[in-house]
Amino acid sequence: MLKIVGIGDNVVDRYLHIGTMFPGGNAVNVPVLAHRLGARAAYVGIIGTDAAGRLVKQSLLAEGVDISRLQQAEGANGMADVDLVDGDRVFVGGNSKTSVARQISLTPQDFEYAKDFDLIHTSIYSFIEQFLPQLHATGVPVSFDYSDEYTDDYIKSTIKYVDFALFSGGDKPLEDIKRLQQDAVSAGVKLALVTRGSKGAIAFDGNDFYEQDAMQAEIVDTMGAGDAFVACFLVSILSGENIKASMGKAAAFAAENCRHMGTFGYGAPL
Repeated sequence: MLKIVGIGDNVVDRYLHIGTMFPGGNAVNVPVLAHRLGARAAYVGIIGTDAAGRLVKQSLLAEGVDISRLQQAEGANGMADVDLVDGDRVFVGGNSKTSVARQISLTPQDFEYAKDFDLIHTSIYSFIEQFLPQLHATGVPVSFDYSDEYTDDYIKSTIKYVDFALFSGGDKPLEDIKRLQQDAVSAGVKLALVTRGSKGAIAFDGNDFYEQDAMQAEIVDTMGAGDAFVACFLVSILSGENIKASMGKAAAFAAENCRHMGTFGYGAPL
């Protein structure tokens, strides 16, 4: 059975207009959703001692995700404040500068633990750039989500440790997207994927570009749609599916994920 570990960021997404928070964060969402697709999953990260931290932990336990390497620190868990505009999630604030997320530290035991997996997934929001060389040295493929907040210098400093480079690029011209993917593959990644929201997604493996249209869905909340696409795509690719088939499955899974509030449920009052 495929085994995926998320290492790094977690948050609660706080929907202020309805007074509800949902667990999330890229390095949580991907293993949780991969587990729902049949993979074994684990999460390594740090939570706070507040209600938000407890919600993240409880939801991971309820989903059957291994949290034996979970850390906890005194203070506030990571939070992101969210508004919905016609079903599309918009981030309007957060506590990234003051949460316990920046206190994460990986140990030799964590790296040894990671060796037992088929994929390590992390992100630009995880504050673990200093640990990427050790994660890469485990020999386990690393997928890294750059979201849309990367810089050229940031990519250059991290890409050498990445096997699957993931980007968000809904507002970027197609020409710029393809150049970004070509540069990533030239730097050594096996595959570069750009999700584009309602415009679909594009993957590049060094030889061919593969374009996938977004699938129609009754949109309730787009929160986590990109993570759903990534989780399904990675599970499919690592299970031996070809890129075209994997993207089709991922698009359907992402569309389905838009039919409910939050990325994977577990809403709780603020």
